[in-house]
Amino acid sequence: MSLPLALDVASAKPAGKRPYFLEQEVERVLGIAMAAVQELAVARQRMDTLERILEAKGVMTREEIDAFRPDADQAAERGLWMQEYLVRVLRIVQQEGEAIAADAKGDIRSEEVAVELSDGA
Repeated sequence: MSLPLALDVASAKPAGKRPYFLEQEVERVLGIAMAAVQELAVARQRMDTLERILEAKGVMTREEIDAFRPDADQAAERGLWMQEYLVRVLRIVQQEGEAIAADAKGDIRSEEVAVELSDGA
């Protein structure tokens, strides 16, 4: 996934206001932490699977995996992945910043239109 595509994905959001059950700041931090937890859990399971298969087939040991050092191109690819990952994890901060900017410009939000339409019905 490219960085522009990651930014587009991070900008995608459901209609309506975000429900908050705790203080908004706590919810924001919790959302960021849970996004990171989810990513880490999936990555850990996949990594474990690959290491077990490689070891079982005699391709390489876990010690060889631990000793691997990426070359310049591999390091650059990892750097791009890290940027995309951070965009996904910090999505809520980006979206809240966009909402504040929209309010400052006086843009009408979709949830405000829905309230106006429902009041007029």
